[in-house]
Amino acid sequence: MSTASSRRPLALVTGASSGIGYELALLFARNGYDLVATGRSDKIHSVMADFEQHGAHVVAVQADLADYEGVEDVWQAAEGTGRPVEAAVLNAGRSLGGAFLDTDLDEELSILSLNVTSVVHLAKRVARHMADRRRGRILITSSISATTPTPYETVYGPSRAFTFMFAETLRHELKDHGVSVTALLPGATDSEFHSRAGMDNTALGPEAKKNSRAEVARQGFDALMAGKDHVVGGDRATKRSVLINRMLSEPVKAARQARFTKPHD
Repeated sequence: MSTASSRRPLALVTGASSGIGYELALLFARNGYDLVATGRSDKIHSVMADFEQHGAHVVAVQADLADYEGVEDVWQAAEGTGRPVEAAVLNAGRSLGGAFLDTDLDEELSILSLNVTSVVHLAKRVARHMADRRRGRILITSSISATTPTPYETVYGPSRAFTFMFAETLRHELKDHGVSVTALLPGATDSEFHSRAGMDNTALGPEAKKNSRAEVARQGFDALMAGKDHVVGGDRATKRSVLINRMLSEPVKAARQARFTKPHD
């Protein structure tokens, strides 16, 4: 069955090869969607079989969204289906652990390109596409790190504060165009996220208790379908931590966060 002939709605999911993005793509497949699924590594081509098991037609796109052309490749793949994008999940992102004095500048600039620039870039394409049709749903992955300073993840937290406020802002602008925008704020999740950030030697390392990525994805999916403005992804303790962050001063929150993110000696 070709993507053009399918009667299933189409969803675009970035960062779909692993972690929360993979689980979100799986939920869309299970709930009757076809997919344009993206990932930076060639793993995206192997996991597409998991989505196809649920009847989804999948267009897999291997692209580095930290690069302008990578974002354009993804959007061209979506346009190339000849079908409307009913839902878009702008999920791809990563972090880098360590003290700012020690971390690599090029790595941090790449993270900003992925976590911030690519979200704005792809959102521009998606939002105009959906507004023209006066329908659509957008889910933007942020983090509970958006609610606190993040020492030893110096660039990551501010990048997620941007995506959270960007999602809320875009939601207001698009509400009269028939497009809903939801922000997902996960807490620490059982994925390779912190390991890839070089944070195995912190309190968020492999032994840490973390939220189920499948449950976080389900919470995000449900919030998107319900048209909510945002949802905190995780257990009660995770949700409580965000409420506490609303009451604490920034210096107090910074010291509190550093207990989790500072590398062990």
